[in-house]
Amino acid sequence: MGHRARAVLPDNFLASQPDLNLHCADVQDALLDVARFWLERGVDGFRLDTINFYFADKALRDNPALPPADRNDTIAPRVNPYNHQRHIHDKNQPENLVFLRRFRAVLDAFGAVALGEVGDAQRGLEILGDYTSGGDKVQMCYGFEFLSQEPLSAARVAQTYATLDRVAAQGWVCWALSNHDVVRHASRWDLSGAAVRAYATLMVCLRGTLCFYQGEELGLPEADVPYEALQDPYGIAFWPRFKGRDGCRTPMVWQGEALHGGFTTAPHPWLPVPAAHLALAVDAQEHAPQAVLHHYRRAIAFRHAHPVLATGTLKGMRAEGDVLSFYRVGSGVEMFCAFNLGADPAALDQPPGAWQPVGAEINAAHPGADGRVHLGPWQPCLMLRKTGEP
Repeated sequence: MGHRARAVLPDNFLASQPDLNLHCADVQDALLDVARFWLERGVDGFRLDTINFYFADKALRDNPALPPADRNDTIAPRVNPYNHQRHIHDKNQPENLVFLRRFRAVLDAFGAVALGEVGDAQRGLEILGDYTSGGDKVQMCYGFEFLSQEPLSAARVAQTYATLDRVAAQGWVCWALSNHDVVRHASRWDLSGAAVRAYATLMVCLRGTLCFYQGEELGLPEADVPYEALQDPYGIAFWPRFKGRDGCRTPMVWQGEALHGGFTTAPHPWLPVPAAHLALAVDAQEHAPQAVLHHYRRAIAFRHAHPVLATGTLKGMRAEGDVLSFYRVGSGVEMFCAFNLGADPAALDQPPGAWQPVGAEINAAHPGADGRVHLGPWQPCLMLRKTGEP
């Protein structure tokens, strides 16, 4: 598709990956024709990778150096020289937004949706707001804040939403705890089974779209992939300081007794299936009512049963110690949500008014006779009332 950019874009990706020069109008038109091709065949939309990388500085200026104290490994491993630059010329160019408006016009003609990935550890939620606000770009973008190495405490969730309200109030986030680029959160935060369940329940109650990564509904830990089996270019290039992303990319395990967990009958899958995953296979959990898999199913069903969680506003978020609380409001109802995100019991005052406890099927606590909500370790409290009731 012609007019290859010379030097800047390959710094963002592998040299073996071709770059398109979107400064060329013919290239843009060709990409939009590709989108129409699939939309005419009935696809509902697109997941767009690194949507803020489409254009580089037209003059191909070099990025300035980034001081070591400012380097962040949320997007790329800290040992990667990519983290040693301040990326002001090779992404986030104003032309990105102009092109995405053209792309959105194509989507709107088909009633389709776009989920974008904005890769920028240096700007975070601010740039997410740029790319999802106004109703004329992508409908939603991934939020990376819950993918970091730092455990997801009540204070961090509250701080994230405060930042979101400040820099991206008109934007829309797609939240995830794990994905194909980071260590699985069960291992990343060294979580117990109760904690894995608590975070799943929290996710379905937050405002935003949700993305569950394959295997997290089984509680899979990170796999230890030996160097000789690596496929990830990052891991191969930076071993052993960074072992790559293959530990979260091993095959889904469907059958504990089957070859390669039932994922394939081929002699050698793309990545090896770790023995530790086989005991957590889908068929093993199907017959265990308290398994993580069934909790994920119940949590997702709870969100579907309460539309306020999908479309309502979020207000009054507070963090007190390990307890996070907030309200979801809309569809004629209000839901109070509280979560003990810690391993010790906790308590909080019951909000005033007449509330109906809900969520017993996902281990939600009921208020006590003393007017307090007593939460066990990693336990939520969920209560509902009609809007306007005292």
